[in-house]
Formats: sequence, structure tokens, C-alpha cells
Amino acid sequence: MMTEANPPLPEGLRRFVERRQAAPPQERCELCGVPIAHEHSHLVERENRRLICACRPCYLVFMPKGASQGRFRCVPDRYLHDDAFDMTPAQWDDLQIPVSMAFFFYNSDLAKSVAFYPGPAGATESLLPLDSWETMRETNPLFKSIEDDVEALLVRREGTFECYLVPIDACYELVGLVRLHWKGFDGGEEAKTAIAEFFARLRERSRSIPVNESAS
Repeated sequence: MMTEANPPLPEGLRRFVERRQAAPPQERCELCGVPIAHEHSHLVERENRRLICACRPCYLVFMPKGASQGRFRCVPDRYLHDDAFDMTPAQWDDLQIPVSMAFFFYNSDLAKSVAFYPGPAGATESLLPLDSWETMRETNPLFKSIEDDVEALLVRREGTFECYLVPIDACYELVGLVRLHWKGFDGGEEAKTAIAEFFARLRERSRSIPVNESAS
């Protein structure tokens, strides 16, 4: 069973779309107003799932545990590729995801794990069956290391499955690319090219976790 949802981070999604356009406007820290580069840090405002652009000094203010009483969470910058990721086509089918990719994260306000997949309307939530989620957690220990609210596991099915642990803003960059380029029923060549280029950059940026480290 699936439910349609507006992109949980609309402001962040809008900015990622703008990055694909020529000469985007100067971005500013949303906390202090200073100009920032297009590659910059982000915070998640937990109450409304809003992604906030931040300069480095403002970002560092919220890094200590308990800062802002948990209202803002710093989005980390680690990118990992799990070589030992294990998932069967049957488990994927149980998720009822009609496209070849989805991302999973733990929403601390809801006190549960959630799954979304990108589409032409933004991010759509898949109502994750509890037994499927627990099975994936037990067979893929990397699931247990995700930081609540700010990191996600991004899974892609292209014949075999590939899995990345990424900052949550990377997932919404992908959502923005799909929404921007999707045409027709299957997305079209432009969308397929943009998605392939995104995952190529992701593979280049990610540190590969050896099988024995992933299982520790």
C-alpha cells in the first residue's frame, strides 16, 4: 500500500532543482544571512522536516549533542557503499515500489523507519511492511548505523541491488533531478541520463565498506 506525499523537504528540493539551471541566484545562510557557496552544509529542522542551508560557523553551533534541544540536526557528509548489501527481488516486491530506487531513514518524531521513492510528483512514501523492514535490518547491519533524521540508505535495483549510506540531502537531490527531468510514463531518456549520472557521482564519492566491516 502506498500513499502520495509532497516532498518532505520542499525548500531543499527547490534548491537542488535550481542547481541544474544556469546562473542560479546567490544562496545565503538561512540562519545568519551570509552568502554561501552552492556546496554548503545543511541542517534538518525536525518539526517540519525542512532542510536549512547553513554557513559552516552556524552548522558547527548545532553539532554538539542536545544543541537547540534537538530542534535542528546537522546533516553529516559521509558517503558509504555497502558491498555486502543483501536483498532479494521478493523483498523488493514486498515494498510495492514501482521504480528502481528508494531511500530509507528513521524519523525520530514518528518513532519509525520510513521509505520513499522519487517520482514525477516528488517523493512518494511506501508503507513499509514491518516484517520486511526487520528482515532487511537483520541481514544488513549498515541499516543499524544510520543517524536518525539526517542519513538514509539509498537502494537502487539495476539487475542486482546496490546500497549507499548517504546524507538525507543527497536523497532529495535525486528527488529534484527526477522531478525536473521526468517525461511520459517511463521518465524518458533525459531522466534516465540524469539518474545514471547521479549514481556515477555517488559511486565515485562513496567509500566502499568491505564485507567483514559491514558485518561487524
